[in-house]
Amino acid sequence: MKSSVRFAGLTALAALLATACAPQTSSNSSSDKDEKTGTLRVWLFQEVGNAPKQKVVDSVVAGFEKAHQGTKVNVEYIPIDTRAQRVKAAFNDPASAPDVMEYGNTDTAGYVKDGGLLDVTKEFGAWGEAKDTDPTAKQSVTVDGKLYGAPFYVGVRALYYRTDVFRELGLSVPRTMDELASTAREIRAARPELYGLVVGGAYTYGAMPFVWANGGELANGKSGSYASGIDSAEARKGIKAYTSLFGDDNCPAAKCAGMGGNDTISAFAAGKAGMAIGGDFSHTAVEAGKVKGKYAVVPLPGVKSGSIAPAFAGGNNIGVLKSTSHRTLAVRLMEQLASKKTQSELFDAMGFLPTFTDVRQQVARQEPFVKPFVQTLAAGTKFVPASPAWSQIDSSLVLPTMFQEVISGKKGVAKASDDAAKKMNDAFGSAG
Repeated sequence: MKSSVRFAGLTALAALLATACAPQTSSNSSSDKDEKTGTLRVWLFQEVGNAPKQKVVDSVVAGFEKAHQGTKVNVEYIPIDTRAQRVKAAFNDPASAPDVMEYGNTDTAGYVKDGGLLDVTKEFGAWGEAKDTDPTAKQSVTVDGKLYGAPFYVGVRALYYRTDVFRELGLSVPRTMDELASTAREIRAARPELYGLVVGGAYTYGAMPFVWANGGELANGKSGSYASGIDSAEARKGIKAYTSLFGDDNCPAAKCAGMGGNDTISAFAAGKAGMAIGGDFSHTAVEAGKVKGKYAVVPLPGVKSGSIAPAFAGGNNIGVLKSTSHRTLAVRLMEQLASKKTQSELFDAMGFLPTFTDVRQQVARQEPFVKPFVQTLAAGTKFVPASPAWSQIDSSLVLPTMFQEVISGKKGVAKASDDAAKKMNDAFGSAG
């Protein structure tokens, strides 16, 4: 989740991941047709500065049309922020639906529940390249053991830090979360015009590594049966560790409680912070800022020295709609769009991090900035519960509300996490 193009596009994705809202519809339309010629419609997300992405896709389309005589592919780039309405309409009216669609990986379970995505388990298993798919990326297209698409790209976060500030103050790179907090406070004390570690009360996926590193979970269970884990003792320890960073000695609550991920990276890029938690997709924005040439990136440290905190595996997938009348062609096109060749070209063009482990290692050798993110992925990442309830939990801001209640002093960690757990369990229950 890159070029300056990529930052805006992927940060929009970050917002999408944090507020995913799957359409609520009971349509289960499916087609029994499998036409071998005709027009395939494709919806992909519109990036800010979409031309490099479009150039790669146009090349895929040209090759596909050449290999499948009598077939035409029409690609439409849709705005990420209005995609929920577009997808809902498509699920309700197959005549207006695309055959192939890009979607945020937290949307999978909701879209499957709504009957919109085609089960491609058999085809994915027969696809030669699929064996090299990162397991967490594969999990993001899996619901109840069945696969509903192909991973398109992945995005994770790591620790950005100011090399000039660290050198000036004689600081070492933090190797534990405790050291991270103490280093942040040292920076703030010595350079009060800077946030030590810029954090955001609305930055869910910047906060979750603190919960996961302390042994907490968002939820426990599988398939259709989940229960919130955010009120466990381990999760509460992580919540306390994160919310303790909001104060005058690091990142004042008055300024930082309302910040999201984009805000924190903007502050770091503008030279207003000693450290920030940012994605591989944030690289180009930082490069375009005042700190160019004065920063480095390492994996976010965990609780134990030398460990890496689990990161959220964000990203997008490519799927086929159940209503397609071109099943075979649509699945082949999905595979071409998500292929190793295409993912490698999209990394070069947009900075999208590949979902194939071997391709990712190749690009890491080519581009040193990728290394800490690949290390983070290799150390083990986390994903959201594969439940259609997750979109409701995200869109109703259950976790940001919890963090902000603690930061403001309105509630203690125990009460805030109890209330958040109840909201999550209500959502899990209503999702069936």
